[in-house]
Amino acid sequence: MTSDITAEELYTWCSIPCDQLETHPLRKVPFRLVRDSQHMGIVMARELADEIQKNNAGNRSTRAIIPCGPACWYAPFTALINEKKISLKNFVVFHMDECLDWQGRELPKKHPYNFRGFMERNFYDPIHSSLAVPTENRHWLNANNTLDVKEKIEQAPIDITYGGWGQDGHIAYNQARRHPFSKVSLDDLRQSTIRVQENNIDTIIALAQRTFGAAYQFVPPMSVTLGVKECLSAKKVRLYSDTGKWKQTALRVALFGHLTPEYPITLCQEHPDVLITATVKTATHPISENPDWDLGLSSK
Repeated sequence: MTSDITAEELYTWCSIPCDQLETHPLRKVPFRLVRDSQHMGIVMARELADEIQKNNAGNRSTRAIIPCGPACWYAPFTALINEKKISLKNFVVFHMDECLDWQGRELPKKHPYNFRGFMERNFYDPIHSSLAVPTENRHWLNANNTLDVKEKIEQAPIDITYGGWGQDGHIAYNQARRHPFSKVSLDDLRQSTIRVQENNIDTIIALAQRTFGAAYQFVPPMSVTLGVKECLSAKKVRLYSDTGKWKQTALRVALFGHLTPEYPITLCQEHPDVLITATVKTATHPISENPDWDLGLSSK
């Protein structure tokens, strides 16, 4: 917890019932609640397909920043593209991030945190070849091509950023920087760009719990990521989560908190066209369901 977010403030935000979030008068970012992961996947697929169709009709390309996850929208997106025969020939994809081993190398293709391997199998391969995104329009990140990708992003505006958020509110892998000798200001974070970095311990623990039964030894210790500057440069920013407990507090800070580098997602409050979407499971906070808890706060 940072010095500018008090325990009392956090308790207040986390106490708000899930069904009040969409219309709460203190909310600082537009928010949409969806029933479950299946519902969210359909919403995500339709909204991106609509964006592509609109630009195709105007003979324009669609330039998008795309994450590896949430995964619930890949199958619905494939079905929409194939059934409606929506061409992806003018779809330009900048992949948001990638995990790396301790020496900054790419992971084995079938490692669960090799994002390229996962996206090739689940996002690209199921699309009919006559509609598919051209190989030259698929921009992957690795430790050696950050300047090249940065230059390509800067060549023209990004239409839309899709993404999620992490346990500390990181968008892409823009984690809260915890290095004791290298502090990052809010403006540093705001201007951050593509980089290779070590992952935070809390990120490693969260991913270990999510995927490996808490076997942190298998979680990639490094990553390469687009910066906040690239992610929030898009005309539209759409963030989604269906992964429940480890996203619940960061969501409340995103909706109600102050701008702070401890929760990078709070910078979405500055974007003119942003929408955060979460499932009921992700938007329901345990503190809101247990008003009888005594957490030792002076104001209670």
